[in-house]
Amino acid sequence: MSTPTQRTTLIVDGVLAVLFLAACSLFVLVGGWPDVVVTVLFAAALAVRRLAPGASLVIAWVAACVQMLLLRDLQPADVAVFAVVYSTSAHGSRAVRWWGLGSAGAGAALAAAYLVLVTPLVHGAGITGAPEALALVAWTALLFGAALAGLVLAWTIGLLARTVRDAREQRRRAEFDRREREHAEYRYVVEQERSRIARDMHDVVAHSLAVVIAQADGARFAARTRPEAASEALQTISGVARDALGDVRLLLGELRHREGGSPQPALDDLDDLVEQVRRAGLDVRRTERGERVALGAGHQIAVYRIVQEGLTNALRHGDPGAPVLLDLDWDHEGVSVRVENALPGEGTDEVDPSSRSVAARHGIPGMRERAELAGGSFAATAGDWRFVVTARIPAQAAA
Repeated sequence: MSTPTQRTTLIVDGVLAVLFLAACSLFVLVGGWPDVVVTVLFAAALAVRRLAPGASLVIAWVAACVQMLLLRDLQPADVAVFAVVYSTSAHGSRAVRWWGLGSAGAGAALAAAYLVLVTPLVHGAGITGAPEALALVAWTALLFGAALAGLVLAWTIGLLARTVRDAREQRRRAEFDRREREHAEYRYVVEQERSRIARDMHDVVAHSLAVVIAQADGARFAARTRPEAASEALQTISGVARDALGDVRLLLGELRHREGGSPQPALDDLDDLVEQVRRAGLDVRRTERGERVALGAGHQIAVYRIVQEGLTNALRHGDPGAPVLLDLDWDHEGVSVRVENALPGEGTDEVDPSSRSVAARHGIPGMRERAELAGGSFAATAGDWRFVVTARIPAQAAA
């Protein structure tokens, strides 16, 4: 099945072949039917010279042989040979290209021999002496050189045209590959940025809503018996919601504008985070051992978000009456984070928590990704009615 480009090429070459046939029509009508056959064959060779250079070369050879067998003189249709030889090098395969060059040499020799030896005999001329023989040899050499030069020049021009076309195509492909590579890099950067924003959005919204829900439940139960506690809970809800709203606005602004700011917590904000969770009713027992080492901004964010998500999970899914253990162990290579909380249902007939799917928790993939992006490791395990989150954040940036 031909492509639109091939059909267009065939139509254009067909129109040019018809124009060529029309231009040679005056000579053809004068010469008779043998010249009609030769001209039609050369026109057919021109019609397929770009789409099928090998077939065009064969047709041209057939036309030339028919012309010589019919003992016809040179005619305007013979110029088609130069276009055919040009097309073998400009559009043909490697084999067709070399067949075209060989045809240029063989055709030049055959044409010179035919014009110098055969044509004079047809017209009744002969060689009468040595001077005429020398002149005949010189004339043959001259015709051979001229024909060879013309055909090889046409073949060389076709080869140059092919080289220019291939170089242009290589530049076009290189430019296309460069743009594809830049587009892929851009998509990767955008996807990474969206993933980071999604993680921040999840951490901010999930933590804030968990605190708000816990405070709202506490205020609902304490509204009748302890109004002052309900008022304090409502104040906490207002503060947490206001902070979350500011963080969400910054995140949405970053989605609209790449230069927008986003919440960038640090290790010094852990105290406020723990105090906020304690006000929500969670008994957080924090332990920090070792001397802190310098962490980059990204590594501090990773530590903060992992602790935040671990405490949020404990607040949402853990036993609210059991303490939550938060341990930070520092050494010269970084910090180890551990968040451990009890699961509800201990001492009942509920299914053992070790059979629960850890992957079902939405925050765990985000915590794992943060730890790995920082060059560290992450693990989350559930067993013996305890849920444990451990992470290792190195002091050096990831390689």
